[in-house]
Amino acid sequence: MLDIPPKHKELFQQIGEAAESIDQQVYVVGGYVRDFYLKRSDSSDVTDIDFVTVGSGIELAKKVAKKLGSNQVSIFKQFGTAQVKHKNLDLEFVGARRESYRKNSRKPLIEDGSLQDDQLRRDLTINALSWSLNPDTFGTLYDPFNGIRDLQNKLIRTPINPEKTFDDDPLRMMRAVRFATQLNFKIEGETFAAIKKMAPRLAIISKERIIDELNKIVSSPKPSIGFAKLLDTGLLKQFFPEMVDLLGVDEKNGQRHKDNFWHTLKVLDNTARLSDDLWLRWAAIMHDIAKPPTKKYVKGVGWTFHGHDALGAKWVPRIFKRLGLPLDERMKYVQKLVRLHLRPIALVSDEVSDSAVRRLIFEAGDDIEDLMTLCRADITSKNEWRVKKYRNNFDRVEKKIVEVEEKDRIRNWKNPISGEEIMEVLGVKPGPVVGRVKDRIKDAILDGEIPNNYDEAYNYLLRIKSEYESQ
Repeated sequence: MLDIPPKHKELFQQIGEAAESIDQQVYVVGGYVRDFYLKRSDSSDVTDIDFVTVGSGIELAKKVAKKLGSNQVSIFKQFGTAQVKHKNLDLEFVGARRESYRKNSRKPLIEDGSLQDDQLRRDLTINALSWSLNPDTFGTLYDPFNGIRDLQNKLIRTPINPEKTFDDDPLRMMRAVRFATQLNFKIEGETFAAIKKMAPRLAIISKERIIDELNKIVSSPKPSIGFAKLLDTGLLKQFFPEMVDLLGVDEKNGQRHKDNFWHTLKVLDNTARLSDDLWLRWAAIMHDIAKPPTKKYVKGVGWTFHGHDALGAKWVPRIFKRLGLPLDERMKYVQKLVRLHLRPIALVSDEVSDSAVRRLIFEAGDDIEDLMTLCRADITSKNEWRVKKYRNNFDRVEKKIVEVEEKDRIRNWKNPISGEEIMEVLGVKPGPVVGRVKDRIKDAILDGEIPNNYDEAYNYLLRIKSEYESQ
């Protein structure tokens, strides 16, 4: 019998009985079965389970919903699928089918098929595993492509000829890399070669489908595994050429710069060890993205990348839009961290002014901790002495940030003097004068010329008024 959580076993038995009552065979397939053999099936994050039936998936879903007492059934007639919501689970039902594809479309021509037909259309051998749930064969494993062996050997492989698999649905190439990354598996040689050959076919896949797989790679424990494979297979240049452009090292007069592609992956892995936040990880990916066009060799100085922070921030919206990433506050967050990622390193000296720290806190706002996390992740030197020195410097900067913030309360600062007050005191109408005066008050507070409170700011405004009257 299956050694699965009792609540799942009882559910599977009920589904098997429902299928038996309408004379259909039913199987649980894909991720749930794979994760069972990876000893991950009892985790609390299981939210959806897939089932294949030889017959109508919609009719079985209706029968299962009635048996479970669920009235949450979603039917998708055009796809022949249905979803039943039961407690915290989404149960997906589909009829076994065979598929054929046209050359320039990933939309298959579908017709009813057997369990074997359905397994043949699976992307990977490890995802073609299934258990029978009917009472007389409950728990019987069907593994026609040696998926268990591939799990044991930590191998990613397609059930049939990989070129046909990827030609039929090019997104499967991204999925192969994604599973290799998440599971830290190797992609089998013939499968890897097929991805390299078929990579340009990814062009017919929508950016939404691609970014969904890419974000799963970015969210994995060690994202560099996936990006290295995306580079080696040629997939990365199909949708993210700016990142591929980071690759390579130039040398002049015996001076070399670091390879910014591999440096970026190291920063990404460092960030992943420190945070699960997807957008902080994207900031790591993007932080040096504009180094190639800003690269310059300066005699007596060496290689420089002046302005790559500002240019990189400018590129963020364009790259996010092309990749299908959100153009909302998450994009602005990444843009801000890219723009500011060099600033903390400029604050490492003992003589750094409170003013410089105030301005950094003011610009970073609530993202100051994430900015410092990114900056720490950016320390990738192979020289342990240098790494220790930089980390100690950042400890000092973080301490200074805490001290200045406690004293001056600059985080998410708002000008204590409103535009209406400025117009009233100076006797001016709305216009550029109001903005210039607000900026003067802001600069006076950030530079430490006056304390950060209303009374001092108002008195400063009166001094400005005196200036205006004396002109």
